[in-house]
Amino acid sequence: MTEKPTADEPIADELTSELLALAQEAARRAGELLRDGRPDDLGVAATKSSPVDVVTEMDIAAEKLITGFLAERRPDDGFLGEEGASSEGKSGVRWVIDPLDGTVNYLYGLPTWAVSIAAQRDGQTVVGVVAAPMRGETCHAVLGGGAWSGGRRLRCRPSVPLEQALVSTGFNYVTDVRRRQAELARQLIPRLRDIRRSGSAAVDLCDVAAGRLDGYYERGLHPWDLAAGDLIAREAGARTGGRPGDRPSYDLTIAAPPGVFEPLQVILEELGAWHD
Repeated sequence: MTEKPTADEPIADELTSELLALAQEAARRAGELLRDGRPDDLGVAATKSSPVDVVTEMDIAAEKLITGFLAERRPDDGFLGEEGASSEGKSGVRWVIDPLDGTVNYLYGLPTWAVSIAAQRDGQTVVGVVAAPMRGETCHAVLGGGAWSGGRRLRCRPSVPLEQALVSTGFNYVTDVRRRQAELARQLIPRLRDIRRSGSAAVDLCDVAAGRLDGYYERGLHPWDLAAGDLIAREAGARTGGRPGDRPSYDLTIAAPPGVFEPLQVILEELGAWHD
């Protein structure tokens, strides 16, 4: 049953409402560019951490579209983008952008990729939007206002015993790091229902929010990978963090309903998931 906001739910202030509308429109435009403009002969424009960690011309084009759209409307805001956009800004608002999360999926024509845009005010994420065009789905959240997909309110799954949990993860593109992460997954999988690997952190975090996963963990995420999805997962009732007492970070990101989060965090700490 679709839930609508009720009178006792927090109502975003005028600025936050503006930021949400801009993030949604920028994500929609970038998603359409990526979906409809993908060339048949798409190739690698550059590599990052390793020869298999790639950037395509479409990553770059999507980031230019997003930053251009936002800068035209809010010229005093700052930017942090995966493909190089970086500026401090003067307004106290910063946009954290992953124009194409799941680039390798996109390169191969697989459907699991997304546009991720978060807006931060004075360092706190207040708006998150993740558009997954091949799913026909856009998730969004406003701090204190819940997580939504269209008119449907998102809620994470009820907690289950860890051995019944379906958990997603991701792997680094540096060979030695991947080897270590694969060994950790080998030790972890007998203690879970199963492990999935989608190739997009933003999609995984939204799937936790939507109740499609019981949990998610990954080492090596950057702010643009997780800013929007982390807010969406939390606003859907998930707990997010890293090592005990830490926020999600490059060292480790975990998202799950509280009853899954706690035992999963304990095991990941025990197995050393926070180091290579």
